[in-house]
This record gives sequence, structure tokens and C-alpha cells, in this order.
Amino acid sequence: MIAIEPLIIVCFYGRKSLLKGMSQKAIEAQNECSKLAAEAVSNHRIITAFSSQERILKMLSKAQEGPLRENKRQSWFAGFGLGASQCLTKCTWAFDFWYGGKLVSQGYITFKEVFQTFLILITTGKVIADAGSMTTDIARGSDAMKSVFAVLDRETNIEPDDPRGLKPEKISGHVEVRDVDFAYPARPDAMILKDFSIDIESGKSTALVGQSGSGKSTIIGLIERFYDPLRGTIKVDGREIKSYHLRCLRQHIALVSQEPALFASTVKENIIYGVSRAIDETEIIEAAKAANAHGFISGLKDGYNTWCGDRGVQLSGGQKQRIAIARAILKDPSMLLLDEATSALDGQSERTVQDALEGLMVGRTSVVVAHRLSTIRNCDVIAVLEKGKLVEKGTYSSLLAKGPVGAYYSLASLQMS
Repeated sequence: MIAIEPLIIVCFYGRKSLLKGMSQKAIEAQNECSKLAAEAVSNHRIITAFSSQERILKMLSKAQEGPLRENKRQSWFAGFGLGASQCLTKCTWAFDFWYGGKLVSQGYITFKEVFQTFLILITTGKVIADAGSMTTDIARGSDAMKSVFAVLDRETNIEPDDPRGLKPEKISGHVEVRDVDFAYPARPDAMILKDFSIDIESGKSTALVGQSGSGKSTIIGLIERFYDPLRGTIKVDGREIKSYHLRCLRQHIALVSQEPALFASTVKENIIYGVSRAIDETEIIEAAKAANAHGFISGLKDGYNTWCGDRGVQLSGGQKQRIAIARAILKDPSMLLLDEATSALDGQSERTVQDALEGLMVGRTSVVVAHRLSTIRNCDVIAVLEKGKLVEKGTYSSLLAKGPVGAYYSLASLQMS
């Protein structure tokens, strides 16, 4: 039995490795089909709208040709490999019992010792084979753990809970951006802002306009401190933004973006999201009324307890936007950041949302990013950006008064034409 122990180990090892390898290759072969099926399910409305069901099914059938060939090839390997392994295993057992029985008949050993030897060596062989087949898994697991600990040990450049940071009870929202250079970490060679400066006065509304890629949304990200500038300073109420406790600072800032983020929960839970204090029903209704959202919410089947669906799929674009505005109103921020808040809406929804936004902006520091110049007509200050630089700044009437030589006049003329 000791002499044939290596053969037993090889049989167990081969069987385990062959089965494991087959399952892994089958998964890899099916990856393409799985991706195609997942995309088809998530985009089923587009597929139905273009009547592309037959085309998708043909693509899926073609994608399965490769896995089918691979599975057939693996089946041949499995048949011969597993069959040979099982055969050799049974042969070693038969040899053990034959020779053991021969020794028992000659009086050298007893039946008990035959079964002891058989069970000990068979069990030992299986354990050795299992340990050998797991060496690749152990190595792969070790590499995975190293990558996990590398992420856990990595220190962030922007610490949101720095205990040394200032925790203001209230801010006025005066923002100073001085001589800022900025490029996104993923594109360090593409400079978005170059020697950029702007003064955003507290309690007033400042609109940022310009062509796509001029750096408007980047300024919103810098004020929220999603990024730090490469050079220059950003101050809030006269203090460097880096000196604030970031989570406390963001409690005084509300952001309404072009695509509002709604969660798979009720309308009520989406409105109170992000508010740390206790909220009663009256406050929620008042915030919804201020956002021109109470009317359509009351008309829903379950009112404020209506389920929004994944990413708010049960609601229209204007309804989602008004819920996001109600969320910002309930937060009662000192500073309001509006990033293309009405650009994806139709005319009627835009007017409704714009009325809600103008009511929300009263008495607050507001930074508005907009492409539609009609939506920022009533802002106190309009700043025109071009290629990461501030080229003009003033009121709506003063910028238009500059005539054709003015950058804002050119943008307005282009939209009106």
C-alpha cells in the first residue's frame, strides 16, 4: 500500500484538478454570453423600441458557439480523465484487498490490520491530494488579501473626518477662488482651470456660463472639495477650505445636479435623505410645497409613501428634480450649488422647477451652472468662462450692453438664433 500510495494521490489530485479546471473554463467561456444577456435585460426598453429582439437572440446564439465547442472538448477530457482516475482508484483498492487477503490466509496479519492499513493510507492520500490541489488557490488568495490590505492602508489626500478641522455652526457662503490650476487625476495632462480666480459673494446668486469643457462643473466639484487644486487657494468665509472639517462643511451645502440621485425607497425617505436632525411630517410637506412637488406627490397612489423604484425609475425627470429640490430645501443650506438643474427638462417642467429654484435661492449663496441662458436671467452676477479662464463678469443687462464684442452677448445671440 505504501508502494502504490503515489498512484492513489495522483488519482485523487487529477480528479479534483480536472473538475475544478472544467468549471473555471466553463465560466470563462460563458462570460461573453452573460454580459450580452445582462445588457439586453437592463436596456430592454431600447431593444423593444427598435424591435431588435431577433437580432439580440442571434447575437446570443452566435456568442454561445464558442462555449459550446469548449464544453464538448472538455466533455471528452472529463470522460477519459475521470474514467481513468476512477478505474485506477478501484484497481488500487482491489490490489490492497487481494494482497491483504493473501497475507491473512497465510497468518501474517489479521482482517483488522488490513482495514486499518487501507483506511489510513486511503485517507492520507486524499488529504495530500486536496492540499496539493489548493496550492494555487492559496497563492491567489494571498495576492487578493495583499490588494485588499493595500487599499485599507492607503491614506486619502482629502480626509473628511480630520479632528483638527474647524466645525462651523453656520457659514455665510462667501467663496474666494484665487489663482487656481486644476486637472483631473485621470487626465493630468489636460489642464481644466489655469490661473483661475473668482469671488462668489455671500447671499447672492452667481451663474457660471460658457461652452462645454470650460470648467463650470469643475468649480462646483472644487467648492464641494471632491478634489483639491494643483495650485492656488479656495477660501470659504475667509478661511482655507482645507482647514474645515469636511463633513461639517458639507452639511451647510446642498447640491442639485442635472441627474438627481434617487434611491430605491419611498418619496418621503428620498426627501429626508441627508438630514441628520429629527424631521416631522409637516416639515416634509412644507419642503415639498416650496419645491412645487406636493401636488404631484399627493396624486400618487400612496402619496409620500410611494415607492420610487431603482434610481427613481417610477418618476418622470421633472418629478425627480423637484424631489431633489425638496431635499435641498429641507436641509436648509447656507450655500446652494445647482449644476445644470433644468437642462434635461421640457418647457413646462423647466418653468415649474425654475420657480422652485428661484424661491430656494433667496437669501442664500447660490452657484448656478447653466447652458440655457434664459434660466439665469435673474442672477445677481453672471460669470462667463472660456477654456478654464474667467473672461467676463457682471449682471445680465450689463453683459448684454457690451454688444457683439462681449463673450456673453455672443453666447446669447447663438441661443436666440
